[in-house]
Amino acid sequence: MAKPKLKSRPTASTNASGDARRVGKTVMDSAQQIWLAGLGAFAKAQSEGTKLFESLVKEGAALDAKTRKFTEAKVGEARGNLEQTIGQVRERSQETWDKLEKVFEDRVSRALGRIGIPSHEELSTLTKRVEELAREVRKLGDKPAAAKKAATKRAK
Repeated sequence: MAKPKLKSRPTASTNASGDARRVGKTVMDSAQQIWLAGLGAFAKAQSEGTKLFESLVKEGAALDAKTRKFTEAKVGEARGNLEQTIGQVRERSQETWDKLEKVFEDRVSRALGRIGIPSHEELSTLTKRVEELAREVRKLGDKPAAAKKAATKRAK
């Protein structure tokens, strides 16, 4: 488009109505050119806007993928740390529970011992001793029966 040519100022020798027409025409030409420039800017923004929008979508998709990858890595790392911490807590709680159980067993055993109830070990020892004595009694019990039979045979 051609640049608008602004008219020079009217001189005092020209008449007033010609001056007003020229100024009006210049204002109209300028307004027309401003209007056309606005339409051109709109058309350019519309065509460039589509390209810009598509470019922004591509950049957004790339950033989204990068962010997801980063986030998944951080979530995996956090999950690993959490599982490790849970494992440590389990170990500590199991150790604490075992200690508590041992303390409880010791106290119960001492309390039972104070009132005269034998411990598991004492009962096991006693059971073994009773079994040994029962075997000995059986052996002795079989000898008199054998001696009776022999005496009965002799008497006949």
